[in-house]
Amino acid sequence: MATTESIDPTPNDSLVTAPVDVVVGVGAKSRDALLEIGSMFWFIINTVGETLDRMRHGRAPFRAASFFLYADRAGVGSVPLVAMVSFFLGRTMALLTGYQLERFGTERLVPGLVAIAFTRELGPLLTGIMLAARIGASFTAELGTMQVSEEVEAIEAMGIGPLRFLVAPRLLALFSLMPCLSLISSVAAIFATALISRAYFNISFVYFQDLVLHSLLMRDIITGILKSFMFGLLIGAIACYRGLTVKGGAAGVGTSTTSSVVTAITVVIGFDTLFNIVYIVFFP
Repeated sequence: MATTESIDPTPNDSLVTAPVDVVVGVGAKSRDALLEIGSMFWFIINTVGETLDRMRHGRAPFRAASFFLYADRAGVGSVPLVAMVSFFLGRTMALLTGYQLERFGTERLVPGLVAIAFTRELGPLLTGIMLAARIGASFTAELGTMQVSEEVEAIEAMGIGPLRFLVAPRLLALFSLMPCLSLISSVAAIFATALISRAYFNISFVYFQDLVLHSLLMRDIITGILKSFMFGLLIGAIACYRGLTVKGGAAGVGTSTTSSVVTAITVVIGFDTLFNIVYIVFFP
């Protein structure tokens, strides 16, 4: 006589605990993210506090040569890359939009469209992404190597504040040079658009200039400048914070450098979206 196997009506424990594990994992990730944001905020506050405290005592917070060195690396050294990428992207954007608008006889809208897009949005965003990949990674690797080799501890032992000595000049260089690079990005894209408009759409340079000046508003320029300052501060803070919190030797330096670039690019894009939403809601 055939026997039937008994079936346990109780479901598998792993299936029961799976949703709980997911919730716990999401909670842990959220907690870590909030702790990271809080640590980053206090990192910026403490850096500014150390710098201002040094200035209140009538002393320079850092050497001027250090600031000019980082300004040259972050600003002058990034000009060719920013200009070249913006030139080709502006050229591509002018071609794609121009051919579509030409079907409706409105190709004269191309100069204003590209000018507004780069001045208000793409110029600061592209510059921030390129600086995060080029300068942010460099700052993280430098400070991470100093942290691993205990040079930061040696600086603290000499009574020198590492935040105002190591972080402040890098942060100030990115904060002050970012708007200049965004302006270069916008100018390069507009110049490329002028060449395309003249070659393919028969728009003279004088007429092109009139169209750009007529389309651009002061609020577009101010918006781009505000974004540039914000992106420069975020990129510098993330890069320096990741560098000074390196753990695990040489492997940790590489991991922190990669994390710095990914985090900075993600934060820049996220803050750009948030800025646009707030700006459109409160200043339509």
